[in-house]
Amino acid sequence: MSNIDAINQPPLGINQAPAASTLIGQKPNPWFNVLAGVVVVAGIIYTGIHLANDLSVVRDTRAYPYILLGIALLIALGFEFVNGFHDTANAVATVIYTNSMSPNLAVVWSGFFNFAGVLVSTGAVAFGIVSLLPVELILQVGSGAGFAMVFALLIAAILWNLGTWYFGLPSSSSHTLIGSIIGVGLMNQLMAANSSGTSGVDWSQAAKIGETLLISPLIGFSVAFLLLTILRATIRIPALYKEPEGNKPPPLWIRGLLILTCSGVSFFHGGNDGQKGMGLIMLILIGTVPTAYALNRTMHEDDVSRFVGISSQAQMAMSRYGAGAAPADPHAAAMDVVRARSVTPQGVAALAALTELIAKQVDQYHSMDKVPAGSMVNIRNDMYLVSEGLRFMGKTAALNVSATDKQVLDAYKKQLDHSTKFIPTWVKVAVAIALGLGTMIGWKRIVVTVGERIGKTHLTYAQGASAEIVAMATIGAAEMYGLPVSTTHVLSSGVAGTMVANHSGLQWATVRNLLMAWVLTLPVSIALAGSLYWLLRNFL
Repeated sequence: MSNIDAINQPPLGINQAPAASTLIGQKPNPWFNVLAGVVVVAGIIYTGIHLANDLSVVRDTRAYPYILLGIALLIALGFEFVNGFHDTANAVATVIYTNSMSPNLAVVWSGFFNFAGVLVSTGAVAFGIVSLLPVELILQVGSGAGFAMVFALLIAAILWNLGTWYFGLPSSSSHTLIGSIIGVGLMNQLMAANSSGTSGVDWSQAAKIGETLLISPLIGFSVAFLLLTILRATIRIPALYKEPEGNKPPPLWIRGLLILTCSGVSFFHGGNDGQKGMGLIMLILIGTVPTAYALNRTMHEDDVSRFVGISSQAQMAMSRYGAGAAPADPHAAAMDVVRARSVTPQGVAALAALTELIAKQVDQYHSMDKVPAGSMVNIRNDMYLVSEGLRFMGKTAALNVSATDKQVLDAYKKQLDHSTKFIPTWVKVAVAIALGLGTMIGWKRIVVTVGERIGKTHLTYAQGASAEIVAMATIGAAEMYGLPVSTTHVLSSGVAGTMVANHSGLQWATVRNLLMAWVLTLPVSIALAGSLYWLLRNFL
């Protein structure tokens, strides 16, 4: 089957390359549809069995929580499905346009490595995204305001992603989700009767994530430009810098390199972007069926004994930096610490008191799966507050925490996070399938833009490899440090960098549209999510 078929009319807003053809007319192989169907059915059966097993401990016989759970999960997985349109499609653009793989095979190949990347992901990016949300909404995610938050930010992100996909613009799903979270946080603060009673947006965390989203396309452009320049000066193999001849595949070693880099980008994309909906899915599960998901039920007696022992050490460490008497309500005092996002000696005393309370509660049940349903959410919320308080404590230079005590507190924080910030395997499988299915269905528009409409000439083998290598390394490093980056931004800017290095020239109409989408994503998603949150708060 030909890789490049007859041209169809391009979407509005994108200029067509003068002598290029597109993949819009590409028809999937029937076996491709069969494979996709088998994967989806198998994934539904797997997730359904494990979800039913998890819910077997829930004694609530009302239909409402389960209906709400189903709707919320469909919306969350819908976000990941649309994410597949955008970000995952970027990974296959270079192998398709260099004839290294046929479109059908490339999409399946990329889907497999996305799946693998999601399964081995740590969850650090997932909960880094969640930490941007107002703390009171995280702790009360089962309330009307909590569900309004989740629905508003996911629906806003889906709407903007679908709009930019329709026009073939490689907009960032990460960028969109961050903007939606900021919109919800701002509206939550504006709607509060007492602005001091809400934490609003964690601007320091938002700035940290914003920096990575801002710097990553600059890295993609400059490093890809530099890499191709070095390759041209050192590796003088003419075949490497040629455009593909018709549908002829490249030499074997070049083809292997391009497939390897495509695999790497797909794998690291799954490990980074695939996590962005996971944290929100966990909030949904905690809010609708807390008995099954508020605490990590896989922690049994040995784990609990270890937790209690580390809690005692952490309490002793905190006592060296706290001041004042233990508060009458440690939970409320710890909430104030997290809202303020800074820790005073009085705040440390509150965290130490809450640590003692948590240890006593957990110790009396001996195993997390024996904690009564009525106590699960309270214990989980207390653990979350202490974990966040310790995060801010580690950033407070004025406390001058010693290296030894810092090690103890870090170990305790890991135990708290293991108890509350866990992601079941079935959630990872569901997200991976949603990403892969989105790629299989909606890949063409974004692939055409990356492959044909950024530069004025066809991608060469060296250009494709350079852009993919830079994207793979950047996304992998971000996953290692728990930072969300945009595959779209890194790869499309990398392709632009190689076009400049190759003196091919850029299609400025496309570049202008990409920049416009990049600039508008934050304000539009903020406005959309804030407006939706305001509307939903009046109905939920």
